[in-house]
Amino acid sequence: MPAKNMLFGLGIFLSLFLLNPIPSQSAVSSIDLGSEWFKVAVVNLKPGQPPISIAINEMSKRKTPSLVAFHSGSRLIGEEASGIVARYPNKVYSHLRDLISKPFSHVSKTLESLYLSYDISPEESRNVAVFKTENGNFTAEELVAMLFKYALGLAEAHTRGTPVKDAVVTVPPYMGVAERKGLLVAAELAGINVLALVNEHSGAALQYGIDKDFSNGSRHVIFYDMGAGSTYAALVYFSAYNTKEFGKTVSANQFQVKDVRWDAELGGEHMELRLVEHFADEFNKQVGNGVDIRKSPKAMAKLKKQVKRTKEILSANTAAPISVESIYDDRDFRSSITREKFEELCADLWEKALVPLKEVLTHSGLKIEDIYAVELIGGATRVPKLQAKLQEFLGRKELDRHLDSDEAITLGASLHAANISDGIKLNRKLGMIDGSPYGYVIEVDGPDLPKDESTKQLTIPHMKKLPSKMFRSIVHKKDFEVSLAYESDDFLPPGTTSRTFAQYAVSGLTDASEKYASRNLSAPVKANLHFSLSRSGIFSLDRADAVIEITEWVEVPLKNLTVDNSTSASVNTSTESGPTSTEESNEKLNTVTVNSNTSDPGTNDSSTISPVTEKKLKKRTFRVPLKIDEKTTGPGAPLSKESFSEAKSKLEALDKKDEERRRTAELKNSLEGYIYDTRDKLESGDFVKISTSQERQSFIEKLDEVQEWLYTDGEDASATQFQEHLDKLKAIGDPIFFRHKELTARPAASDHARKYLNEVQQIVSGWETNKSWLPKGKIDEVLNEAEKVKKWLNQKEAEQKDTPGSVKPAFTSEEVYVKVFDLQDKVNKVNKIPKPKPKVEKPLKNETENSKEKADTTKSSSEEGTSQKEQTAAEAEKPSADEKLDHDEL
Repeated sequence: MPAKNMLFGLGIFLSLFLLNPIPSQSAVSSIDLGSEWFKVAVVNLKPGQPPISIAINEMSKRKTPSLVAFHSGSRLIGEEASGIVARYPNKVYSHLRDLISKPFSHVSKTLESLYLSYDISPEESRNVAVFKTENGNFTAEELVAMLFKYALGLAEAHTRGTPVKDAVVTVPPYMGVAERKGLLVAAELAGINVLALVNEHSGAALQYGIDKDFSNGSRHVIFYDMGAGSTYAALVYFSAYNTKEFGKTVSANQFQVKDVRWDAELGGEHMELRLVEHFADEFNKQVGNGVDIRKSPKAMAKLKKQVKRTKEILSANTAAPISVESIYDDRDFRSSITREKFEELCADLWEKALVPLKEVLTHSGLKIEDIYAVELIGGATRVPKLQAKLQEFLGRKELDRHLDSDEAITLGASLHAANISDGIKLNRKLGMIDGSPYGYVIEVDGPDLPKDESTKQLTIPHMKKLPSKMFRSIVHKKDFEVSLAYESDDFLPPGTTSRTFAQYAVSGLTDASEKYASRNLSAPVKANLHFSLSRSGIFSLDRADAVIEITEWVEVPLKNLTVDNSTSASVNTSTESGPTSTEESNEKLNTVTVNSNTSDPGTNDSSTISPVTEKKLKKRTFRVPLKIDEKTTGPGAPLSKESFSEAKSKLEALDKKDEERRRTAELKNSLEGYIYDTRDKLESGDFVKISTSQERQSFIEKLDEVQEWLYTDGEDASATQFQEHLDKLKAIGDPIFFRHKELTARPAASDHARKYLNEVQQIVSGWETNKSWLPKGKIDEVLNEAEKVKKWLNQKEAEQKDTPGSVKPAFTSEEVYVKVFDLQDKVNKVNKIPKPKPKVEKPLKNETENSKEKADTTKSSSEEGTSQKEQTAAEAEKPSADEKLDHDEL
């Protein structure tokens, strides 16, 4: 099959233009979870909203800090957590994506290098880090689940309440199987149905190619991404192929990821750490006396926060200041740095930044001039020195920056989410093939199994297409174990200490072998192992079965044979299988025919002979399903049902507590706002007209009383208490505010009513002139109703003049509008009475002509009926066309 057709057959078709809308109550999202930030994009066809857009957070920002904090019994996420990081660095948890499913030793080392002093301990069963917080102990998976749940909330808020449960989550290419499984667990804890994990470079490639035409020429594009904590370069080949669509030949685009290389320990944050070290040394030198602010988590948190701003300033200026108030022991720190000094501090990083790019070119065999473009993405690619080094290496004056550095991956992933979700149709096609960043090896171990190539095989080579399925067979008759491992010790995910990432025990083979041992085996017993490489890049053993082949003699009846074809009769074969096995095939090896009829065949005039039986040597294949138990240990071990349920319960309890906290804060703000707003209104002149001084004074005293409670005992009050105080104040204030509203609303309603009463008189006059067919009784009803409304209004206005403004009004604006609406309804019903149609009189004929015509008509009808009967009888005697056709055929 040509390469283009293969890409077409394997590609995933995406589009920016949505043809067939999904139901308005459906939406999908993509979540780009990074080390420092995360972004959320939403695909939603709800009217009035863009089909694909970035969801903003509560601060109206398009990206949110990847932070979770616990402070004063409350959980804070995103912007809220970022607000306390300088004061309480030990309570704000960051870099959670990079810590998920990692060994405890690696987590501890990583946190130390970042000057993060969290209280952590190893979990006994999986040896992952457990973060001890004031709200309980949590694993990295549980903390990431909190971020996912928050991201889901942003997506649903962006769709204005439309449920969003399906999502695609982006991952860096270096993320291993254990980490990818951990992300899926975190998403499941958050209630997200992950359609797929998509590599970040594929998301960028989708966003790059979706609006381009490659029919005029294919191209190689390298996507160079330096984020906060890592750097990678991905080589992608874009091309076009011809396909049929509605009978016409059209051109469709496609891309294939050829290779990807990375440095998982090089990013913008590592540049910032060089600045942190530089300024820490400078401050220590200024203070002297052996002071080292590196030992103060709060001081380092403040310094790191300001250093980030300084680095951003240096990207646009040749020098930048830094100022940190009360950095340590009530001392302020102020300094500055030039861009030249910053570049000197990071001198070795610039060369390391080129390594992924060089490796991609080396392994692909391509030259720099073969590369159409090098697209830069990621926040750290804005650093001028890095751009200069890339320009120097590539020999180009300008670098390619056609994509949004922050949002390209998120938006591209949302296209992927739209395509693989149910119900969304896309028409602009872009075939996509991504590959596995790692190669995988399977190893089989068991009694009497040799340690050679037959039991250890490279099953998934580097950049194997996603998704894929494959199987392997081994000749064995006893239970055994299967291990899955990375291809090389030199190419492992960050923090991974062992190549093996999954282990399985396969049982049932021994029992199956013993069961069929007494049968005549025609081949050694073997086991088939079925593996899959999922769309998310997870390699796993899915199922296994034993394959047993036997041969035996079986006596089967023959069908009746004719003299001419007795040597070629077909044979009915029987099947034999156990309760858990299936027969795959049978094969006739030999035949012995036995004549069961002893009579003389010559005495029978028929050309057939009596049935006979024969013995056949048949081969049968039985497949027996084998049991698979995962025995993986360490960080990659799956969560037990009990552990998952426990984690789910903890998160649900926190969600419930957060919801109560939000409700409490909202009610507290409502109560506080009501007090201030009401006090200001009571002091205005209009309220003097509708309330007594004693009433106002009493209400103000009540407001002061609740306000004093609000700032004393009410500081830690519950939502119920705030609601009760607010209801009590409104019970006093609502009647006052109602009377105040009626001061202007009631006269306006009265004016409207009198205006309409005048219009009714004009309408009735028009009826008398232009609609004379209207019943007089209906018109009188309208006039009577209008008179009643007029009298009622005059009466109520007179009563209102004698009613003090501080008591309940004699009538309300709402009552006036109800009266007017009822009158309008009667007017409209009368106005819609249609004009009657004029009567048409038919000319009368004399009785003689009528009688004659009637007689002639009767006679004609009688003759016509007789003729029709005779014709029907004649046709019934003739054979139909179908009957004649059948007869001719016979």
